[in-house]
Amino acid sequence: QVQVVESGGGLVQPGRSLKLSCTIPGVLFSIYNLGWARQAPGKQREQVATIVVGGATTYADSVKGRFIISRDRTKTTVWLEMNSLKPEDTAVYFCGAGSYSITSWGQGTQVTVSS
Repeated sequence: QVQVVESGGGLVQPGRSLKLSCTIPGVLFSIYNLGWARQAPGKQREQVATIVVGGATTYADSVKGRFIISRDRTKTTVWLEMNSLKPEDTAVYFCGAGSYSITSWGQGTQVTVSS
């Protein structure tokens, strides 16, 4: 069982930045793909950022150029840096890991973008 714990959510004004953290103890980042997804009320879960074993990253069009996913293998931590936040970024953000597709997800952390 992979344990995933997100943190760093909160209330932020439009245009500001926020950085989410996720710790996944006991997982070898050398063989696991990592990612962040989000789910807004009444909407389907959306994969927003992924970093694969080799280090390549992919982003949803809705966040491309604003969000950055990164990882630290020694700390088994993955981050999601969110810049130029918009009200439509409001959602519960989930961190996940998987040896191929991402199948183990955390409980999520709420991000609210509002003035």
